[in-house]
Amino acid sequence: MAVDFDICGLKVGDDHPVRLMGVINLSQESFYKNSIIDKDSIVNTAQKMVDEGATMIDVGARSTWLRAENITKEQETERLLPALEELEGNVDAVISVDTMFADIAEESLNRGADIVNDVSGFTADSNMVDLVADYVCPAVVMASNKSPGDPIGMEAVMYSLDSIIKKAESRGIDSDKLILDPAFGKWAPEKDPIYDFETADQFERLKIFEKPLLAAVSRKSMVEAVIDKPANERLYGSLAATSIVVHKGADIIRTHDVAQTKDVADVAKAIRSRKPYIRKNGFEVSVLDITHPSDAAYIMKSIGTTGSGSNVMKKKSVNRTLKIDNITTTEALILKQEMLARGGDVAISRDAVSHEDEFTDVIIMGTLLQIERLVDKLSYQARNLPLIAEMIKETLQQQMDTKYRYQ
Repeated sequence: MAVDFDICGLKVGDDHPVRLMGVINLSQESFYKNSIIDKDSIVNTAQKMVDEGATMIDVGARSTWLRAENITKEQETERLLPALEELEGNVDAVISVDTMFADIAEESLNRGADIVNDVSGFTADSNMVDLVADYVCPAVVMASNKSPGDPIGMEAVMYSLDSIIKKAESRGIDSDKLILDPAFGKWAPEKDPIYDFETADQFERLKIFEKPLLAAVSRKSMVEAVIDKPANERLYGSLAATSIVVHKGADIIRTHDVAQTKDVADVAKAIRSRKPYIRKNGFEVSVLDITHPSDAAYIMKSIGTTGSGSNVMKKKSVNRTLKIDNITTTEALILKQEMLARGGDVAISRDAVSHEDEFTDVIIMGTLLQIERLVDKLSYQARNLPLIAEMIKETLQQQMDTKYRYQ
């Protein structure tokens, strides 16, 4: 299904422009000091962002930086509510309030905020999910388990977001009210930059949830890890990361630098291919680009498939194509025979088939399940086939190994 949502009158999704969410930062404790907005310039700053291309404004008054001094809810409220009152009716943009607390969110919604941006993913305040359901307002939910942004690795991010979606829907939140945030940034001490690199590289996996995707990469620690510069010198690194996540499917970009980000997002979106789907007479056919078996399980469960059934079928949904160089013709023919027996196939040279060549390259094509079964069979055969089986297994493992891919 193509993503096509109406967020407070703003069209968001595959067939719409990437939406920019400008950051109004009222927290003196923030890691990026240049982003802090003076209370007397809130409307002017927001209007400038709108003029530069922002269609959403995110207002926050509490820093979630690990080294930031903690503030009370009263301090957060005192900073936040006057700003929202100033913005109400004075800026033509969807207003988001960045808070983890239900009572602050409720007061904000009553003062003109349209969206709740909860970086704890409904975990910091048990009342937040019910508030969002009661107000029937959109909510940005960030991947979180026990604390904001604590999932480590893309598999954990996917699991967390799936859990948040289920929790929200079980409490009466409409499925078209959630915006997903995969939690870029060093939210936990043990979260190394490689995990953010993995999330950016595999961002398209989030499309299986069929919801708007928000990416907040602006000036984050993942950029610092590469270019080793302070927050005020990370613009170009942020724009590089933005181009990647937009190309891989981000619908909303939260940014401190609207004008520069707009150009990058527009170009990256123009390059991104359109998701193939056809709608006719109430039906829709779409292509699912599934590269990880766990993603197949998530999407099968979303249509009502049992957990056991999803686990049985998930490795049938992912295909791999492997090239093996310089094996004997006999080994190549055995590979072909074994893969054909499992429903896959192997391409070999014409001269190898006729035994005119002693050695050949081959291309193996099949599902993960078929290839795993091939590996099991080859492990007990003669010649170099057990070694080839081990190499196939190691190559597939490298593809899934985060530390190998990003070191």
